[in-house]
Amino acid sequence: MQRSLHIEPDKCTGCLQCEMACSYENYGMFNPAKSRIKVFEFHQTGAKVPYTCTQCDEAWCLHACPVEAIRIDLNSGAKVVRDDLCVGCKVCTIACPFGTVNYVQTTGKVQKCDLCYDNVAGPACASACPTGAITYVDADWTGLDRMRQWAAKLGNKATA
Repeated sequence: MQRSLHIEPDKCTGCLQCEMACSYENYGMFNPAKSRIKVFEFHQTGAKVPYTCTQCDEAWCLHACPVEAIRIDLNSGAKVVRDDLCVGCKVCTIACPFGTVNYVQTTGKVQKCDLCYDNVAGPACASACPTGAITYVDADWTGLDRMRQWAAKLGNKATA
């Protein structure tokens, strides 16, 4: 069964532990700027929502890549960027409708959430989240519809 990140925005406090854990897992340093998950703040409402690659079935990034540098990990189902194949053309960043594939200037490659596919403990962001806003669950869905529902709900609240 495919596993996916399940995000419950109403539980997010904006502590950024997920960003810190992600950057440490992938770069060996605590630097939220290098994180593959971001906590977006709705300034009008003060709500905070973690977001990252939804590992969507459509996988526009995967299909757009001219050198097939994005592959599906058979164990996790994650769409994974192969650094050894990526040429840094950024076509995948344009193809992703959610803006969760990012170009990294220092490496000349792109990065996106890969569900920490090589970490037996699962995604670092889920393990680090103190409130349970991010969990790693068995699922046959990507969370896309839930993300859209929350974005619509939170985006329409009046300012406090």
